Amino acid sequence: MLRVDGLSVKYGAVPALHGVSLEVNEGELVTLIGANGAGKSTMLKAISGLVKYEGEIIFNGESFDNCGPRNVLTMGIAHCPEGRRVFPQLTVTENLLMGAYLRHDRNEVRRDIDAFFERFPRLGERRLQAAGTLSGGEQQMLAITRTMMSRPKLVLFDEPSLGLAPNLVEQTFRFILDIRAKGTTVLMVEQNAFAALELCDRSYLLASGKLVQHGTSSQMLSNPHIREAYLGG
Repeated sequence: MLRVDGLSVKYGAVPALHGVSLEVNEGELVTLIGANGAGKSTMLKAISGLVKYEGEIIFNGESFDNCGPRNVLTMGIAHCPEGRRVFPQLTVTENLLMGAYLRHDRNEVRRDIDAFFERFPRLGERRLQAAGTLSGGEQQMLAITRTMMSRPKLVLFDEPSLGLAPNLVEQTFRFILDIRAKGTTVLMVEQNAFAALELCDRSYLLASGKLVQHGTSSQMLSNPHIREAYLGG
């Protein structure tokens, strides 16, 4: 579904990615792991059109070149960024409607909102509450469900468990697995390398903006270097 070839990104004169290539097949859950500053979030930003890049990104056989986030979303790629990024002054319902901004099937949009409120009753209870007044965990659930309101073919999750209590981390991962089980392809950056590798089909390890290792979940979990450096031995 997605192929990235020789992707390079610079912030001014500072390189963030150096010729990175990866693939995500339809229906897979693929993770990017690595230390802070390795280039993981930059990779997602490049795919979703938020930063300029050199190289090639191909989605469903179609190459797009720095075409901007609106066009990327129209093609079926949605991005749930790090740090929740809800619209704080809009209500929970209005945030979800913003996620469906490019859709025109209003009845189906309402059905999707009702389904998410049924799945996450706390959001339903707060449907008319300003998003900025929600707890951190509630904002994360809102950010994830807002991302899914566009009905993407591929969803990019950036650190979905960051700052959440353990019970909310488990709930978040269950929801991501459910998204995948229902047919949405997932590319995820996750700080918890062990959880990411247990969840995924395949994973890529980035270090200093370069791809240094990739493989299936079991291959990465059994790799002694990865176990020592990223999984606490």
